[in-house]
Amino acid sequence: MQKHLTYAQLVAPGIYCVDTGFVREQFDASYMVIDGDEVAFIDVGTNYSIPRFLTTLDELGLKTQQVKYIALTHVHLDHAGGAGEMMRACDQAQLLVHPRGARHMIDPSALRAGAVGVYGEEIVEQSYGQLLPVDAARVVEVGEGHQIHLGGRTLHCLDTPGHAKHHIAIWDPISRGVFTGDTFGLSYREFDTAEGAFIMPTTTPIQFDPEALKDSVLRISALKPDCLFPTHFSRINGVERLKGLFLEQLDEIVVLAKQLKDDANRHAMLKDGMAKIHINHLKTMNCKLTAAEITEFLKIDLELNALGICHWLDKS
Repeated sequence: MQKHLTYAQLVAPGIYCVDTGFVREQFDASYMVIDGDEVAFIDVGTNYSIPRFLTTLDELGLKTQQVKYIALTHVHLDHAGGAGEMMRACDQAQLLVHPRGARHMIDPSALRAGAVGVYGEEIVEQSYGQLLPVDAARVVEVGEGHQIHLGGRTLHCLDTPGHAKHHIAIWDPISRGVFTGDTFGLSYREFDTAEGAFIMPTTTPIQFDPEALKDSVLRISALKPDCLFPTHFSRINGVERLKGLFLEQLDEIVVLAKQLKDDANRHAMLKDGMAKIHINHLKTMNCKLTAAEITEFLKIDLELNALGICHWLDKS
């Protein structure tokens, strides 16, 4: 019988999905992988998420000294904002991060300044707090082919750009699951139907590259995984169907974006157009939510995705 945990749920043997509490419940996940007496966290939310991780460790009878790794799929703040604070709490851990993201964990000032430039100081402080730097001696750069040894488990890193140039995914042969960060999109449990999970691309914030993203999704799918562990949110099954759903929407979004490239009102038009794309696919899955309810639920994602696409259009 599975033990009841305050913030976490067992989603595969030795793997817990821990709700970080960022934005709302069931929005942002960290995954805790346990093998033998060693623990790894994959993505760690924000500073305000750390008490949830410490509670989960305590409820499972584990100590912070058993945390061997804190691995980041990428350094966007909803995934890595709490890394410095978590490393402070887990003083035996190493931080694993893509080579392009390592410097931002050692000195997070530019990362935070970028967020302040987009959202403003008040919102950044409220959402993320102050970012703590990580001692460079505890940072390990990991990229394509790197192996993470945890107890008797070996996790394999894949370089998966498209959402961000500094993005990795992590393949676990034991669960036959892939920790996908944001590369394989967003999947919210509120959209689940009898057809299965819904998934949609995320194109934020400034490094969206649709061709690289498509290649990364195909690489992940080629592993023939039984499931995915996206940061947003929790385990999903039926990867082949999800791949088709993801790529179909990605193609539709790119067509929409190119049509609106020079439109004076393109930001608003992109949000409206993407909402319609997602609503159409949800309706084919017999989602019972109304179009207005879906649009309101995706309000934050539509805004950020439109910003990312506008940046991509201006670059290209």
